[in-house]
Amino acid sequence: MTVLRSGIAALLILAALAFSAFSPTVAQAQDQAQSSGADASDTASSDASAQPSKLDLLLEVIEDDQSRDALIAELRAAQTESDQSAGDQIVETLAGDEAAPAESLSFSRRIALITQEAAEGVAAQAEAGWTQLTRAPRVFEGLDGSEAGVLLEALKELALIIVATVAVFLVLRRMGKALYARMGASARESGALRTAMLFVASALIDAAIVIIAWAVGYLIATLLLGNFGQIGIRQTLYLNAFLLVELSKVVVRLALSPSARNLRPLPVSDVAAKYLASRLNLMVGLVGYGQLLIVPIINANVSVSAGRATSALIALIVVGLAIWLVLRNRRAVADWLERGGQSEAEHAQEMRLAEEAEAAEAAEAPTSAAPEEFPMADSTPEPKKKRGAFAFLVQHWHWPALLYLLTMLVLVLVQPGDAAFRSLLNSGQVLLVALLGMVLSGVLTRVMVRGVQLPETVTARLPLLEKRLNTFVPKTLFVLRLAIFVLVVVFALNAISLIDLRGWLASQIGLQLTSTLFSVAAVLLVSFAVWVALTSWVDYRLNPEFGSVATARERTLLTLLRNAATIALIVITLMFVLSEVGLDIAPLLASAGVLGLAIGFGAQKMVQDIITGIFIQFENAMNVGDVVTVGGTTGVVERLTIRSVSLRDVTGAFHVIPFSSVDMVTNYVREFGYFVCDMGVAYRENIEEVKQAMLDGFEQLRGDPEQAKSIMGDLEWFGINAFGDSAVVVRARIKCVPGTQWGVGRAYNGVLKEVFDARGIEIPFPHQTIYLGESKQGETQPFRVRMEDAAEGGTA
Repeated sequence: MTVLRSGIAALLILAALAFSAFSPTVAQAQDQAQSSGADASDTASSDASAQPSKLDLLLEVIEDDQSRDALIAELRAAQTESDQSAGDQIVETLAGDEAAPAESLSFSRRIALITQEAAEGVAAQAEAGWTQLTRAPRVFEGLDGSEAGVLLEALKELALIIVATVAVFLVLRRMGKALYARMGASARESGALRTAMLFVASALIDAAIVIIAWAVGYLIATLLLGNFGQIGIRQTLYLNAFLLVELSKVVVRLALSPSARNLRPLPVSDVAAKYLASRLNLMVGLVGYGQLLIVPIINANVSVSAGRATSALIALIVVGLAIWLVLRNRRAVADWLERGGQSEAEHAQEMRLAEEAEAAEAAEAPTSAAPEEFPMADSTPEPKKKRGAFAFLVQHWHWPALLYLLTMLVLVLVQPGDAAFRSLLNSGQVLLVALLGMVLSGVLTRVMVRGVQLPETVTARLPLLEKRLNTFVPKTLFVLRLAIFVLVVVFALNAISLIDLRGWLASQIGLQLTSTLFSVAAVLLVSFAVWVALTSWVDYRLNPEFGSVATARERTLLTLLRNAATIALIVITLMFVLSEVGLDIAPLLASAGVLGLAIGFGAQKMVQDIITGIFIQFENAMNVGDVVTVGGTTGVVERLTIRSVSLRDVTGAFHVIPFSSVDMVTNYVREFGYFVCDMGVAYRENIEEVKQAMLDGFEQLRGDPEQAKSIMGDLEWFGINAFGDSAVVVRARIKCVPGTQWGVGRAYNGVLKEVFDARGIEIPFPHQTIYLGESKQGETQPFRVRMEDAAEGGTA
């Protein structure tokens, strides 16, 4: 009974949830049940008198068989929709807005039908485009010759206001040019922040000149022309066109700055800046005044078809002018691109500096010692020609530009006037984006060429930071330049309607791809910042000129920390990047564990190296700069890793010794060091005299200030240490500052030689005594010696 009640309660809860989600379905099922019942009229009257609650409706649906069956059917249908297969989702995605093929067909059949419809749609669009292209000349049939009279009449009406606004604008522009020149001269010796402020100020001044001239025109039109306080529609059209067109020219002048070289963001010469500014302003004026003033006047006074033809004619002229500019300047632009976006003066200066650097290197390089019978070839390197896809694109940049302009020409001829105008506006946006891309690319190029230059104070504290940044920053800037180029190309394709950039960005794939790119870039940027901060902090701690001087142990541990942290940061960054890309890193971590176990079994030596190295570091057995004996090799520790130690011996040989081969570490520079002097004297010498001579020699050594700072105590006399074959060996030792015992010992040996020579103490060299033996009676065999006198030649 309890189980039955629990089941009924659970059924009621599920039904309530379903009712809240499918309330229209429940109402429909209830209506069907009420219409099929015998007492439908009574139920309707009761519903009219008092509205039942949701719980009452739910109970009625559960109690009625037909309503309950309808509810169950709807729930099963919803479950079927949620359990849609991956193949059905692919089919619906490919079908897009079109109806998907029937589910009775196979998956491959439905895919084939969708691709067939897509191909037929592309063919139909191509056919329609060709038809429109063949009909393109008909767009100019709206021109009947009366347009010239209408334009002359409008020009007479607008003559006064045109003259007034242009005069005010030219006067203010003349004053502004002088101001721009002074601002440019001021920016020559200014920093980046002041230059940016001057650039913004010049932009505001140029825009203010346009707005003042436009306001003067409005005042003249409303106060002096026609009725007081009223303005004609043609005057309004002209003034609005003047404001928009001249503000667009302000943007062009900002990018090229023909009057102020030092405020110019684009790396072009003065002549090129003036040339481009005049041509671009001409095209902006043709499009702006043509579409905003001439076309509305012709539409109102001639016909809409004449206005459409005029719009197409203006667009055709502008596109033709752009094609002419591309063909005329293709070589100059290619040279500019080959120079990396640099002006001729900057490129010449860079080449001169490069030649001077090469000449200096050639002068320092050793000359060839080859004999004359083997003449060497000319070693002067020939200038390398740039190869590759980028160099090909630089040399033939005009082909994609011409293709784009020809596409715009086709669009102008095929599309209506308004559509052609919108295409030109999109092209203007592409041009603006291209200019911004060129500005950013030029800035990035200059940074890549000059490198990152830090202030001297920062370089003094962090001497390796500038080199480290110049290693990675140029590569990053190259990637940014490539991204800028891709963005400009994408905007251009979007402008000619080959792609739908906005729709793609709003799609699921676009959102996922852009979010992934930004996430990966953020992860890499944060990781690089953490790495630079960590390594810079280690460099600062190891810099003896700032802060507390690091001990040998601190230098060793900080170096190990930098290496270990770099490896750990690389691994963590790789895991984050793979996770952001969409790969499940859990299997990778599990595989890494299994792989680590396999490596542990297969590379036991390496594991032993690492474990022994860890314990050596924990026990502080040696540090960088110590003089040690490791594995039978004595030298200075130059490098310590978690796996090996690198020594430089007295001959300059460099030894790398893995810790697995180290069974003992002998460190000669801990706390103090002893120079042990084993001095051999002749058997005939008095030991007390020898002792006094060695003590006097030590006092003479300690009298030298250079040696006294390395001596930590008095001479320790041990006495006779051994009886040698030809000498009596006495021993003494001197306590020294660690690492100086060898130098002190060499100096003490020199002093002892002088003292022993002065006091006649013999330092014997190895010799032999010949003994012929004797009999028990004490007799020995005769030993005959023959002596030859060089003068007399006699014998004795």
